[in-house]
Amino acid sequence: MSKVCTMSEAISKYVKNGDHIVLGGFTTNRKPYAAVYEILRQGLKDFVGEGGPAGGDWDMLIGENRVKAYTNCYTANSGFTNVSRRFRHKYETGELIMEDYSQDAVMLMLHAASLGLPFLPVKLMQGTDLVDKWGISKEVRKTLEKVPDDKFVYVDNPFKKGEKVVALPVPQIDVSIIHVQKASFDGTSIILGDEFHDVDIAVAGKKTIVTCEELVSDEEIRKDPTLTSIPGFCVDAVVHVPYGAHPSQCYGYYDYDAALMKEYDVASKTDEAFDAYMKKWVFDLPDHDAYLNKLGATRLIGLKVVPGLGYAKDMTKEAQK
Repeated sequence: MSKVCTMSEAISKYVKNGDHIVLGGFTTNRKPYAAVYEILRQGLKDFVGEGGPAGGDWDMLIGENRVKAYTNCYTANSGFTNVSRRFRHKYETGELIMEDYSQDAVMLMLHAASLGLPFLPVKLMQGTDLVDKWGISKEVRKTLEKVPDDKFVYVDNPFKKGEKVVALPVPQIDVSIIHVQKASFDGTSIILGDEFHDVDIAVAGKKTIVTCEELVSDEEIRKDPTLTSIPGFCVDAVVHVPYGAHPSQCYGYYDYDAALMKEYDVASKTDEAFDAYMKKWVFDLPDHDAYLNKLGATRLIGLKVVPGLGYAKDMTKEAQK
C-alpha cells in the first residue's frame, strides 16, 4: 500500500496541536528541516518536545513559541552555535518549561519506548545535579498532560539487596519525524551512516512520518535487505523531499550548508533578526520547492559530497595542487 503524500498532507493529517513529538537526526546531521518548516507554516503549536541531541530544528520551534514543554540533553548547531540561542533565551527568560537528562539517559529512554517498557531502570546520573535538581517542578508537572509527574524515582534493585537505581519515565510519543536517504512507497526506509535514535522513535511513535531524499521501488529496497533500517509497518506517511535535511548534512548526499548555518547563528541572537530570518526562509515560502528555488541550483550542487571523502569539496582546486 502506498503511503506517499505531500508534505502539507502529511503534517496536516498526522501532527496535531499539543502532540508529544520527537525529531530524528543529530544536531547538524539529517535533521528533518523541511517537515519542521511545514509545521511552522501550518501554525501548529503547544508541543511537548523530546529534543534528544537537537539542533536548529527545535531551536526554531522554540523560538516561534510552538513548544509548551521540552525534554532535552543538548540543543546546538555543533560547530556554529554551541548552545542554540533561541532555546537558551527562552529558558533564561522563563518562557520555556524544560527538563534535562544526560544524553545517554535520553537515548536509552527512547530505546525503552521502542520496547514498550513501563519505565527504565538505570544507574546513570546518580550523584549529579541531573537528579538532585529538577527543571520542571512536581507541581508544574501535574498541570502538563503529556509530561510525567516525576522526573525520576529511586527504586530498589530487586536482584541486589540494598542497591538503589534510578527509574526514568518512558516517553509516550505521538509523532516521530525522520529524514532518510531512501524510502519505498510503503515506508520501508534505508538510513546510511549513523542511525542515531531514529529507528527507536520510528518504532515507538504512534504515528511516524518519513521524509526521504529518494523515493525508490520495492525492487530497489529488496536488492540488499541488510540495508533496511525502518520497516514499512512502522511508517504512516512517506514524503519525497530532496534536500529535506538542508541546511544540515545528509550522509552520502550533501554536506551541511555552512553559510546558512552561520547566517542563522547571527540571526538567532535577537528577536528581530530571528523573525526576519524565519520570514525569509520559512514563512515567505509556500513549500519546499520554493525553498529549493530560493537556494538555487549552484548552491545545492556545491554541497554534494565527494565520493570517498563524505563531505563537500571543490575537487577541481585539489587537482591543480
